Amino acid sequence: AKKSLEDGALNVPGYSMEGWYGRLFRAAGLPMAKRIADYSAEELELLLNTEATKVNFEGANLTYEGLIPRIRKSMLAKDREAMQPHIRAFVDRAIGFTTCTACDGTRLNDTARSVTINGANIGQLATLASAELLDWVSALDLPAAEPLLAVLRQLLQGFVDIGLGYLSLDRASGTLSGGEAQRVKMIRQLGSPLTDVTYVFDEPTAGLHAADVERMNTLLLQLRDAGNTILVVEHHPGVIAIADHIIDMGPGAGQHGGDVVYQGDVAGLRASGTITGNSLEHRAGLKSQVRASTVTLPIRNITRHNLRDVSVDVPTGVVTAVTGVAGSGKSTLLAAGLADRQDVVVIDQTPIRGSRRSNPATYTGALDAIRKAFAKAHGVKPGLFSANSDGACPECQGAGAISLDFGFMQGQSTVCGACQGRRFNTEVLHYELGGKNIADVLELPAETAVAYFTQVKIPAAAKVAQRCVDVGLGYIRLGQPLTTLSGGERQRLKLVASLAKPAEIYVLDEPTTGLHIADVGRLVALLDALVEAGTTVIVIEHDLDVVAAADWVIDIGPGAGAAGGQVIFEGTPRELLAADTATGRHFAQALRAAD
Repeated sequence: AKKSLEDGALNVPGYSMEGWYGRLFRAAGLPMAKRIADYSAEELELLLNTEATKVNFEGANLTYEGLIPRIRKSMLAKDREAMQPHIRAFVDRAIGFTTCTACDGTRLNDTARSVTINGANIGQLATLASAELLDWVSALDLPAAEPLLAVLRQLLQGFVDIGLGYLSLDRASGTLSGGEAQRVKMIRQLGSPLTDVTYVFDEPTAGLHAADVERMNTLLLQLRDAGNTILVVEHHPGVIAIADHIIDMGPGAGQHGGDVVYQGDVAGLRASGTITGNSLEHRAGLKSQVRASTVTLPIRNITRHNLRDVSVDVPTGVVTAVTGVAGSGKSTLLAAGLADRQDVVVIDQTPIRGSRRSNPATYTGALDAIRKAFAKAHGVKPGLFSANSDGACPECQGAGAISLDFGFMQGQSTVCGACQGRRFNTEVLHYELGGKNIADVLELPAETAVAYFTQVKIPAAAKVAQRCVDVGLGYIRLGQPLTTLSGGERQRLKLVASLAKPAEIYVLDEPTTGLHIADVGRLVALLDALVEAGTTVIVIEHDLDVVAAADWVIDIGPGAGAAGGQVIFEGTPRELLAADTATGRHFAQALRAAD
């Protein structure tokens, strides 16, 4: 059967085409038992190039289209950067992308490109760096368009002020680093002339280098001084330091938090005894001894985006921190340099997606082990312990809530009265393991679940729960909907799932995103444990505590965009203290403050 399939038959003994697509192919008139190599020109045309057309499919009219139009619509018409990873991998293998010769990559038609100001059309202007475009716009003398030009100058000045003057307006959003994307979102607010406005910024330092944080702080203070109220949800010590008033929540996270544990100024926070206050006072220092490596991972002649023929040797068997200002080329260097290796697990900044039915237990795969353990203990099917399958509450179909659509007003959701939000039917809840039913288990926070899974001998689930604790997520419930998790929590949950994959090299892209200062030490301990277990860890990071805990540092810069893309330092954290780079200067300043 395998040989026949490789020869090209759509229907061969032992290989079923009786599924939905196979039956649709047959309804369209394709000869299913015939080798594709033996298809006539008309049959190949029907298989490959037929545009959407209606066919009689088992008594109903359905749409059939050839493979090529279908792939074009479902894959090629979409933004490559927005594709799911497995689809993007297929596209990269199967498709070659070149710049359109008709529009020269501007995506504009002839009419749009024929309109010019001072000899330049909109497509040409969009390729200029923001700072260059600001100079061009500022030199224009068009009184009739002055209101529009004033708005445009303000926006472009925002790019320059926040350190993105090197970005062009036609830059694909999918190619922006985390720090660049974060600052682009802030530009309209930071340049606003409004006053008496309350701005709420949720972790604006995500993806920002210490040098970028200083620039952002200046802009936040300018907004405040213009007569606005600024509320910042933030962990970064540099932002906490400029606050006029601090509200510290705690004392812990999840069920251990939810209280206001301090209000006041920075000096009072340092003396408050809270976790945040103590973390500001006691920052990590240099390691007494770094690991040495005798084998390196060569990355050679990388040319992509702002990188121009860059080569570097990454030591193996140690923790390497790759640093540099946001947009300097850190992620690009590793993505290009390690792309062809099969022994690498990359934990990047791509957000995990999930519905209300998804939770940490399902996302990490722990639920599979839990269901099997319950099923084995009671001699029933594992599917009975899934709220998305046989065990679902019949009233809410396992959602735990009933959605009400009133038509004339916004819909509402209410807890299911039949299962009280527990998602399972009453039969399932009678089965217990270690004194708990499946709903009870999913209510456990990870820190409590470790002991439970150890007791009932579900080692795979115990490992997942322990990893949650290791990355600072010990408080999250195993059955908590992913939709209720913050961006930082989702990022760390992705780390938990990725660490279960066997690999020789782990690449972590800014794993401290959304992480409290006190939890950074726990993350560092996890990275050290991975290295001690025999793996190589490469972490792209701005957090200076993580840099201090590394064995080797590679600094990319000196600036961002076209001003970056070079390896400007390689060495130990102690050697970085004397380096005349943005990272070196801020690193030395941070360690002096810690002393």
